[in-house]
Amino acid sequence: MKYERFEDLPVWQAAIELAVRVYDLTKDRFFDQPGDLRDQLRRSSLSVSNNIAEGFERGSTAELLAFLYIARGSCGETRSMLLFAERLPEAAHLKSQISDLKLLAESCSRQIRAWADNLQNSDIKGQRHLTDRSKRQYQGQQRADVFTRHIDEIVHRARPQDYPKQDE
Repeated sequence: MKYERFEDLPVWQAAIELAVRVYDLTKDRFFDQPGDLRDQLRRSSLSVSNNIAEGFERGSTAELLAFLYIARGSCGETRSMLLFAERLPEAAHLKSQISDLKLLAESCSRQIRAWADNLQNSDIKGQRHLTDRSKRQYQGQQRADVFTRHIDEIVHRARPQDYPKQDE
């Protein structure tokens, strides 16, 4: 599926949910103590969705990949701080929320990794690099692939004995 807007990406939606829930968690009195745990946790969780969005809007696969890895790093930073908070006795009443957020951050990280792995194995350099000529070549290849599949189907119907069954 091709996405036109970052807001439609399932991974961005999960990441923005992570940030919203982290903001909600950090309203608790536990985070009122001196230090910057609340602020850093908020920044790192929001950084996940922001980097996905920025990379998506850049228009090149190389830049998208760079921002995806930054977003993935922010997932790790968020999880690390949640693990830290979870170990403190003063945060015992937040254990369930923290556990849920760790799972969500890990899910975001896995989604980002899968997307990045897929992009690394792609020949597409990104929207910014598409020229009229490369667009025509891509569209021509797509038409050729459809035509080849169509011919294969016709031949298969005409001579089924030459083709093994799909479920064998």
